[in-house]
Amino acid sequence: MKSLTSVSAGNRLLSLDVFRGMTIAFMILVNTPGSYKHAYDALLHSDWHGATPTDLVFPFFLFIVGTSMFFSLSKYNQKLDAVITKKIARRTAIIFGIGLALNYFPFYDKSLFTLRIMGVLQRIALAYGIGAFICLLVPVKHLWKTALVILVAYWAMLYLGGGEAPFSLETNFARVMDLALLGSNHVYGGFGIPFDPEGLLSTLPSIVTVIFGYLAGQLIKGTPDKNVLVKHLLVMGVMSLFLGLAWDVYFPINKPLWTSSYVMYTGGLACIVMGLFIEFIDIRGYQGWTRPFVVFGMNPMIIYVFSQVIAKAMYSVKWEQDGQTVKLYHWLFDIIFAQAFPKHLGFASLLFALLVVAICWLFGLFFYRKKIFIKV
Repeated sequence: MKSLTSVSAGNRLLSLDVFRGMTIAFMILVNTPGSYKHAYDALLHSDWHGATPTDLVFPFFLFIVGTSMFFSLSKYNQKLDAVITKKIARRTAIIFGIGLALNYFPFYDKSLFTLRIMGVLQRIALAYGIGAFICLLVPVKHLWKTALVILVAYWAMLYLGGGEAPFSLETNFARVMDLALLGSNHVYGGFGIPFDPEGLLSTLPSIVTVIFGYLAGQLIKGTPDKNVLVKHLLVMGVMSLFLGLAWDVYFPINKPLWTSSYVMYTGGLACIVMGLFIEFIDIRGYQGWTRPFVVFGMNPMIIYVFSQVIAKAMYSVKWEQDGQTVKLYHWLFDIIFAQAFPKHLGFASLLFALLVVAICWLFGLFFYRKKIFIKV
């Protein structure tokens, strides 16, 4: 039987690197369509309740953060001490700071008085940091109970604090808390009103997504028989998936609110994908197709940041034309892609996004070939 340390570089689990890389690639794909107006529905977030394939990307990444965290903390015997406390705090602060800098980029035309405080990297930072401390302080056998308490408590807070429509965009308690703590000028405005889908209170259940991944990592390391491991991951995934669907009746699956049902639903799907990847990549050895995703998976943070800088830079370059402001991002899509496929604008939008993904892959390939793996 093949060892669980079937690797892509050094002593890394190949299936985990591929899962991480595929998630980052898809994250870039859905973040940079040629036109949100013409993008395929599957490449857009759900309007509110429900989940599209795009709504799986972020929780999958946090799940992978948790799984990777288990292996990295194993170097310290899963014990909290001054050294690991400093490392966790430092990493949390750096990732949060990078996210804040991305929000402020390109700096010259942004005001600190309207700077968005939270964001994707900020949520990753807080979910990782708080999740790491919980996993180190709470015995593994009690982690599920802790996770369940967090999810039920979050459900209760939103249900009791959100008025007559507790899970609506306008009155949800997560929004109330963010406005009180951050102020309306410092939260996301893309929903038409101030509401942050990566807000402070809704970060609480996202910590459970990290814990979910951590427990999957513990299962991976503690189950040397890969065939048994795959069965356990699939069973755990299916059970969690159906629990999420059942909970959806009372607490709707909702990505912007990161509802408890959403945590169970997406965590279950992540377990299933992880199990299938181990089955096909590590057990059956179907590895020829994995290299492009390994490139993404070995340097996920810097590649993601690079993709955001590219997109924001293209939005920032603008000029006046026929009395209207034209942005480079939209101009490239309209002049090249939309002109090439005027009757298939959804496909044109997808091609634009794929080009950005390809550019980011080439950027990552440079580091991969130089064997430079940047860890925050």
